[in-house]
Amino acid sequence: MLNLIDVAKQKGNDEQLKSLWNTYHCQSDIISTNGRIYGRYCKNRFCTLCCSIRKAEIINKYFPIIEKWEEPYFVTLTVKACKAEKLKLMVSKVLQGFQLIKDKHKKSYQRGKGIKLIGVKSLECNFNPTKKTYNPHLHLIVANKEIAEILIKDWLELWNRKGKLFASRKAQDMKKIFNAETGLIEIIKYGTKIFTEPDIKKKGENSSYQIYVAALDVILRAMKGKRIFERFGFNSEKKSVIEIAEPQPVTDYKQWEFNPKLSDWKNTDTDEVLTGYKPKHQLTAILSNCIDLDSK
Repeated sequence: MLNLIDVAKQKGNDEQLKSLWNTYHCQSDIISTNGRIYGRYCKNRFCTLCCSIRKAEIINKYFPIIEKWEEPYFVTLTVKACKAEKLKLMVSKVLQGFQLIKDKHKKSYQRGKGIKLIGVKSLECNFNPTKKTYNPHLHLIVANKEIAEILIKDWLELWNRKGKLFASRKAQDMKKIFNAETGLIEIIKYGTKIFTEPDIKKKGENSSYQIYVAALDVILRAMKGKRIFERFGFNSEKKSVIEIAEPQPVTDYKQWEFNPKLSDWKNTDTDEVLTGYKPKHQLTAILSNCIDLDSK
């Protein structure tokens, strides 16, 4: 986050800078009492903590529905990779393209001439450090194989017109889902991967990792204001009303402040640490030596 802040400073992006600082301080100051911890959340989509909470909420909300689909399929819709300066436009075009397909089939279904498209969709973007290109794409879970085939067919027709080829069939994918929860987790990535292999052809336990901060900044700015996750073709179940208890004053509590040098929260009155967490050597090495501020 500090490196993203440096990039934002270099670009004079004051609005982004404020959001990044909010994320840096997310849960920095917390209070513990009666076995629970309380703090303030930044709720930014690039905060790993807040995203993990949002992921859990989405899973709890949509898993009971997807679980009932008889033949769910995982679908990937993608287009040709682009350079940084065109990413924002391509992200918009990808979302607009899917909306066109969705609207077309909604009208056909309402006229009794087609099937209803049902599924959930998420937007993601990868960075290729070798070619320095970006690949915005969609991951979907749809209710059956027929919907999956329709989406791929229409996607290729949409992006390959007038002799111009912006999407190849081999780059699109569809496969049957055998575990609805695993499939749902797979599509809820919220935008981008933090760790990237320098050589994307060499993956596995022996891979090295880089954090391409400048590229990550490009992706975050391109996706700003865009809806990352959404459902289509069905309504989610209504939330049950939760009664909120009246706040109760407490006198037995501890205040903690995060200390970056300790990688832990430290009691503001004593030397006690909260978790005793010790980062793994591999993670420390990546954060110290494998951050790329230039590649974009």
